[in-house]
Amino acid sequence: MQGNGPDGGEQKLDEEDEWQLYASAGYASAETVTEVEEAEEIDKEEWFDGDDLEVNGAPIDWDAPPCPAPLGVAHIIKMGTCDYCLHRVAGRRTKARGAEGGREIREDAHARDPGIAKFGAPELCPLCEDLFDDTGNIVSRVIESTKGIEYGTIQFGIHLPKDLVQDEDKIRSRHGAPASRPLKAAFADAIQEQLSKHMPDIEFVKEKPDLMILVDGLTLRIDIDVRPVFLYGRYRKLSREIPQTRWPCRACRGRAQGCESCQGTGLQYPDSVQDLVGEPIRAILQAEDTSFHGMGREDIDVRCLGSGRPFVLEVKNPQLRKANLVELVAAVNDSSSGRVEIDQLDWTDRKRIGRIKETRSDKSYTIRFRVDDIPEEETVKEAISGLSGVVLEQNTPKRVSHRRAAKTRKRKVVSISDVIVDGDEVQSTLRCEAGTYIKELIHSDEGRTVPSVSGVLDRECEVLWLDVEEIHAD
Repeated sequence: MQGNGPDGGEQKLDEEDEWQLYASAGYASAETVTEVEEAEEIDKEEWFDGDDLEVNGAPIDWDAPPCPAPLGVAHIIKMGTCDYCLHRVAGRRTKARGAEGGREIREDAHARDPGIAKFGAPELCPLCEDLFDDTGNIVSRVIESTKGIEYGTIQFGIHLPKDLVQDEDKIRSRHGAPASRPLKAAFADAIQEQLSKHMPDIEFVKEKPDLMILVDGLTLRIDIDVRPVFLYGRYRKLSREIPQTRWPCRACRGRAQGCESCQGTGLQYPDSVQDLVGEPIRAILQAEDTSFHGMGREDIDVRCLGSGRPFVLEVKNPQLRKANLVELVAAVNDSSSGRVEIDQLDWTDRKRIGRIKETRSDKSYTIRFRVDDIPEEETVKEAISGLSGVVLEQNTPKRVSHRRAAKTRKRKVVSISDVIVDGDEVQSTLRCEAGTYIKELIHSDEGRTVPSVSGVLDRECEVLWLDVEEIHAD
């Protein structure tokens, strides 16, 4: 815990999303990896003997010249290639694109050799199995699935059956024109081209999209992944009764229905900084949930004052992505009933989470504690002030031993000032290195922190309250 313990364990960030395993070459970084893996598998196979694939009851003529040679174009037409695949593998320039461009090529080939026209088409195109006929259906379903969602950028992922991809690659690499477009990338192009006609203001991007769309080419299933938005700010915690993040109920371990102990909430504490900040924002952005990422944390009974503790709020599955930041700040402050305050919010990205988790900054505190059989005032002030500049050796405190590794941490007390003695109580201001257990610096945790205020006074000390006055992060 920050202020009373080291920062929490860091989460792994920027892991590749599973959908990227299926992303198109033109619009995702994972395509190169996927195709290389598939190519390696193909290389391991024995090369074709002429009987691998049949079209119209006859084996494919692997000895035919490749496109764009006229005989090569004629051969892939005889194979029963659809107009769309004809255009992408023939390597011929046409006025039109896609299926219309393929019809141009087919008509030119028929004009050169009328005998080509007698070859009937098979039930399925050998290159795409008539996948391009489903483009319009997929576009309609994407439009329907994204109604009500605010977005400006899209990234596509395409999942195709492995055997279809491999068979297409065999034919295209042998008979198609050099650098002809692979099936997966061409299918993504076709979908995006049609979507652009319905959504002229939408941009297709390679990274950081608002929406990631995965299309299953076998079942035509459409999965829409609304990417989260991120907000950076600083919070002040003015209450000594709320945790930073949601705290699952100890009795039911946070199960969805909760229990009698937590009154069905699943939470040990009904409120947290996460929800007091996040819930108003979640409601405005019509989002599903939030995650809270702070630069360390303070104990439940510790206030965080000054300019506040830096944090990033991750807003998950938002239906709206744009909002007036001043209005968001006002909504948080109005709904928190004086327990939490924020002054400003800024849009940010996921990388900011890593930066605030990795930042180690000094912190200033004010602490008040009681001393048993307290010595003379000057003796107390001199002993406590003498700890300024020392390096502490702090064994993992008992109160966090169930979730922290057992080890000794060395932390510096940068300065101690404003020592005030009031009867048997002492109040002081101190600045310490990040990760210092402040309460243990006072009462020593049964000797686990050396030196300590309790040790130099040779008296038992009891912490009454603690405030984080400033986090020196900037």
